[in-house]
Amino acid sequence: MIDLKRIKNKILQKENFYFSIIILVTFFLDRFTKNIIISDFSESSYYVNNFLNFDLIWNTGIGFGLLSFNSDLYYNSITFLILVVIIFLVIMSFKSDNYDKIIFSIIIGGALGNFYDRIIFKAVPDFIDLHFKSFHWFTFNIADIFITVGLALMLLRKKKQ
Repeated sequence: MIDLKRIKNKILQKENFYFSIIILVTFFLDRFTKNIIISDFSESSYYVNNFLNFDLIWNTGIGFGLLSFNSDLYYNSITFLILVVIIFLVIMSFKSDNYDKIIFSIIIGGALGNFYDRIIFKAVPDFIDLHFKSFHWFTFNIADIFITVGLALMLLRKKKQ
């Protein structure tokens, strides 16, 4: 059984409180950018320069549009799996040193941003379109950046150990 009181006490510990702030800042920065794009996006695509466009798309898959299908069962299963991963990351962060807690906080904040969208909108708004000539990278959002940076830092950290 999950002991919610123990989890609450763990979060309120001074060192974990700071990491909770990182999670919240990451989450709200993601929400802020998505709210701007969703509410102010009047064109189908906004040209910034030769390498960057803002192009709002609604992603029903996971990171960078992977595993997008039109099945409610599949969508709900992936959403549940994402929740399980977030819970696992929170538990792992409690058992980690401070550097790893920062990494976990960045990943959790980004994951919560996309998870929120999956619950509220039934899709994740992606809008950053990087391209070079006719090559386009997957369209992504700020949460995806945080998740990717966190994972890259984690891999670099493990490689050094």
